[in-house]
Amino acid sequence: MTDASELREHMEVIGADGVHLGTIDKLEGDRIKLTKADSGMGSHQGHHHYIARGLVADVEGGTVRLSATAANAYAMEEEE
Repeated sequence: MTDASELREHMEVIGADGVHLGTIDKLEGDRIKLTKADSGMGSHQGHHHYIARGLVADVEGGTVRLSATAANAYAMEEEE
């Protein structure tokens, strides 16, 4: 797991496959809160989504790469 101090607001979050998953709004405990703008369509729209910080594989520049593909990470998201 990457050091949490490397994670910052507004960093792009991508899956292991390079597909955009979201943008960091802020960190909350062991979760990364994504911005509402990346919340998806339909019933998912307008909600914050969270991913486990443990999924972070690497941080390079302004990009956070996960150890899971975007589709798998999306399936593991929590919604509030």
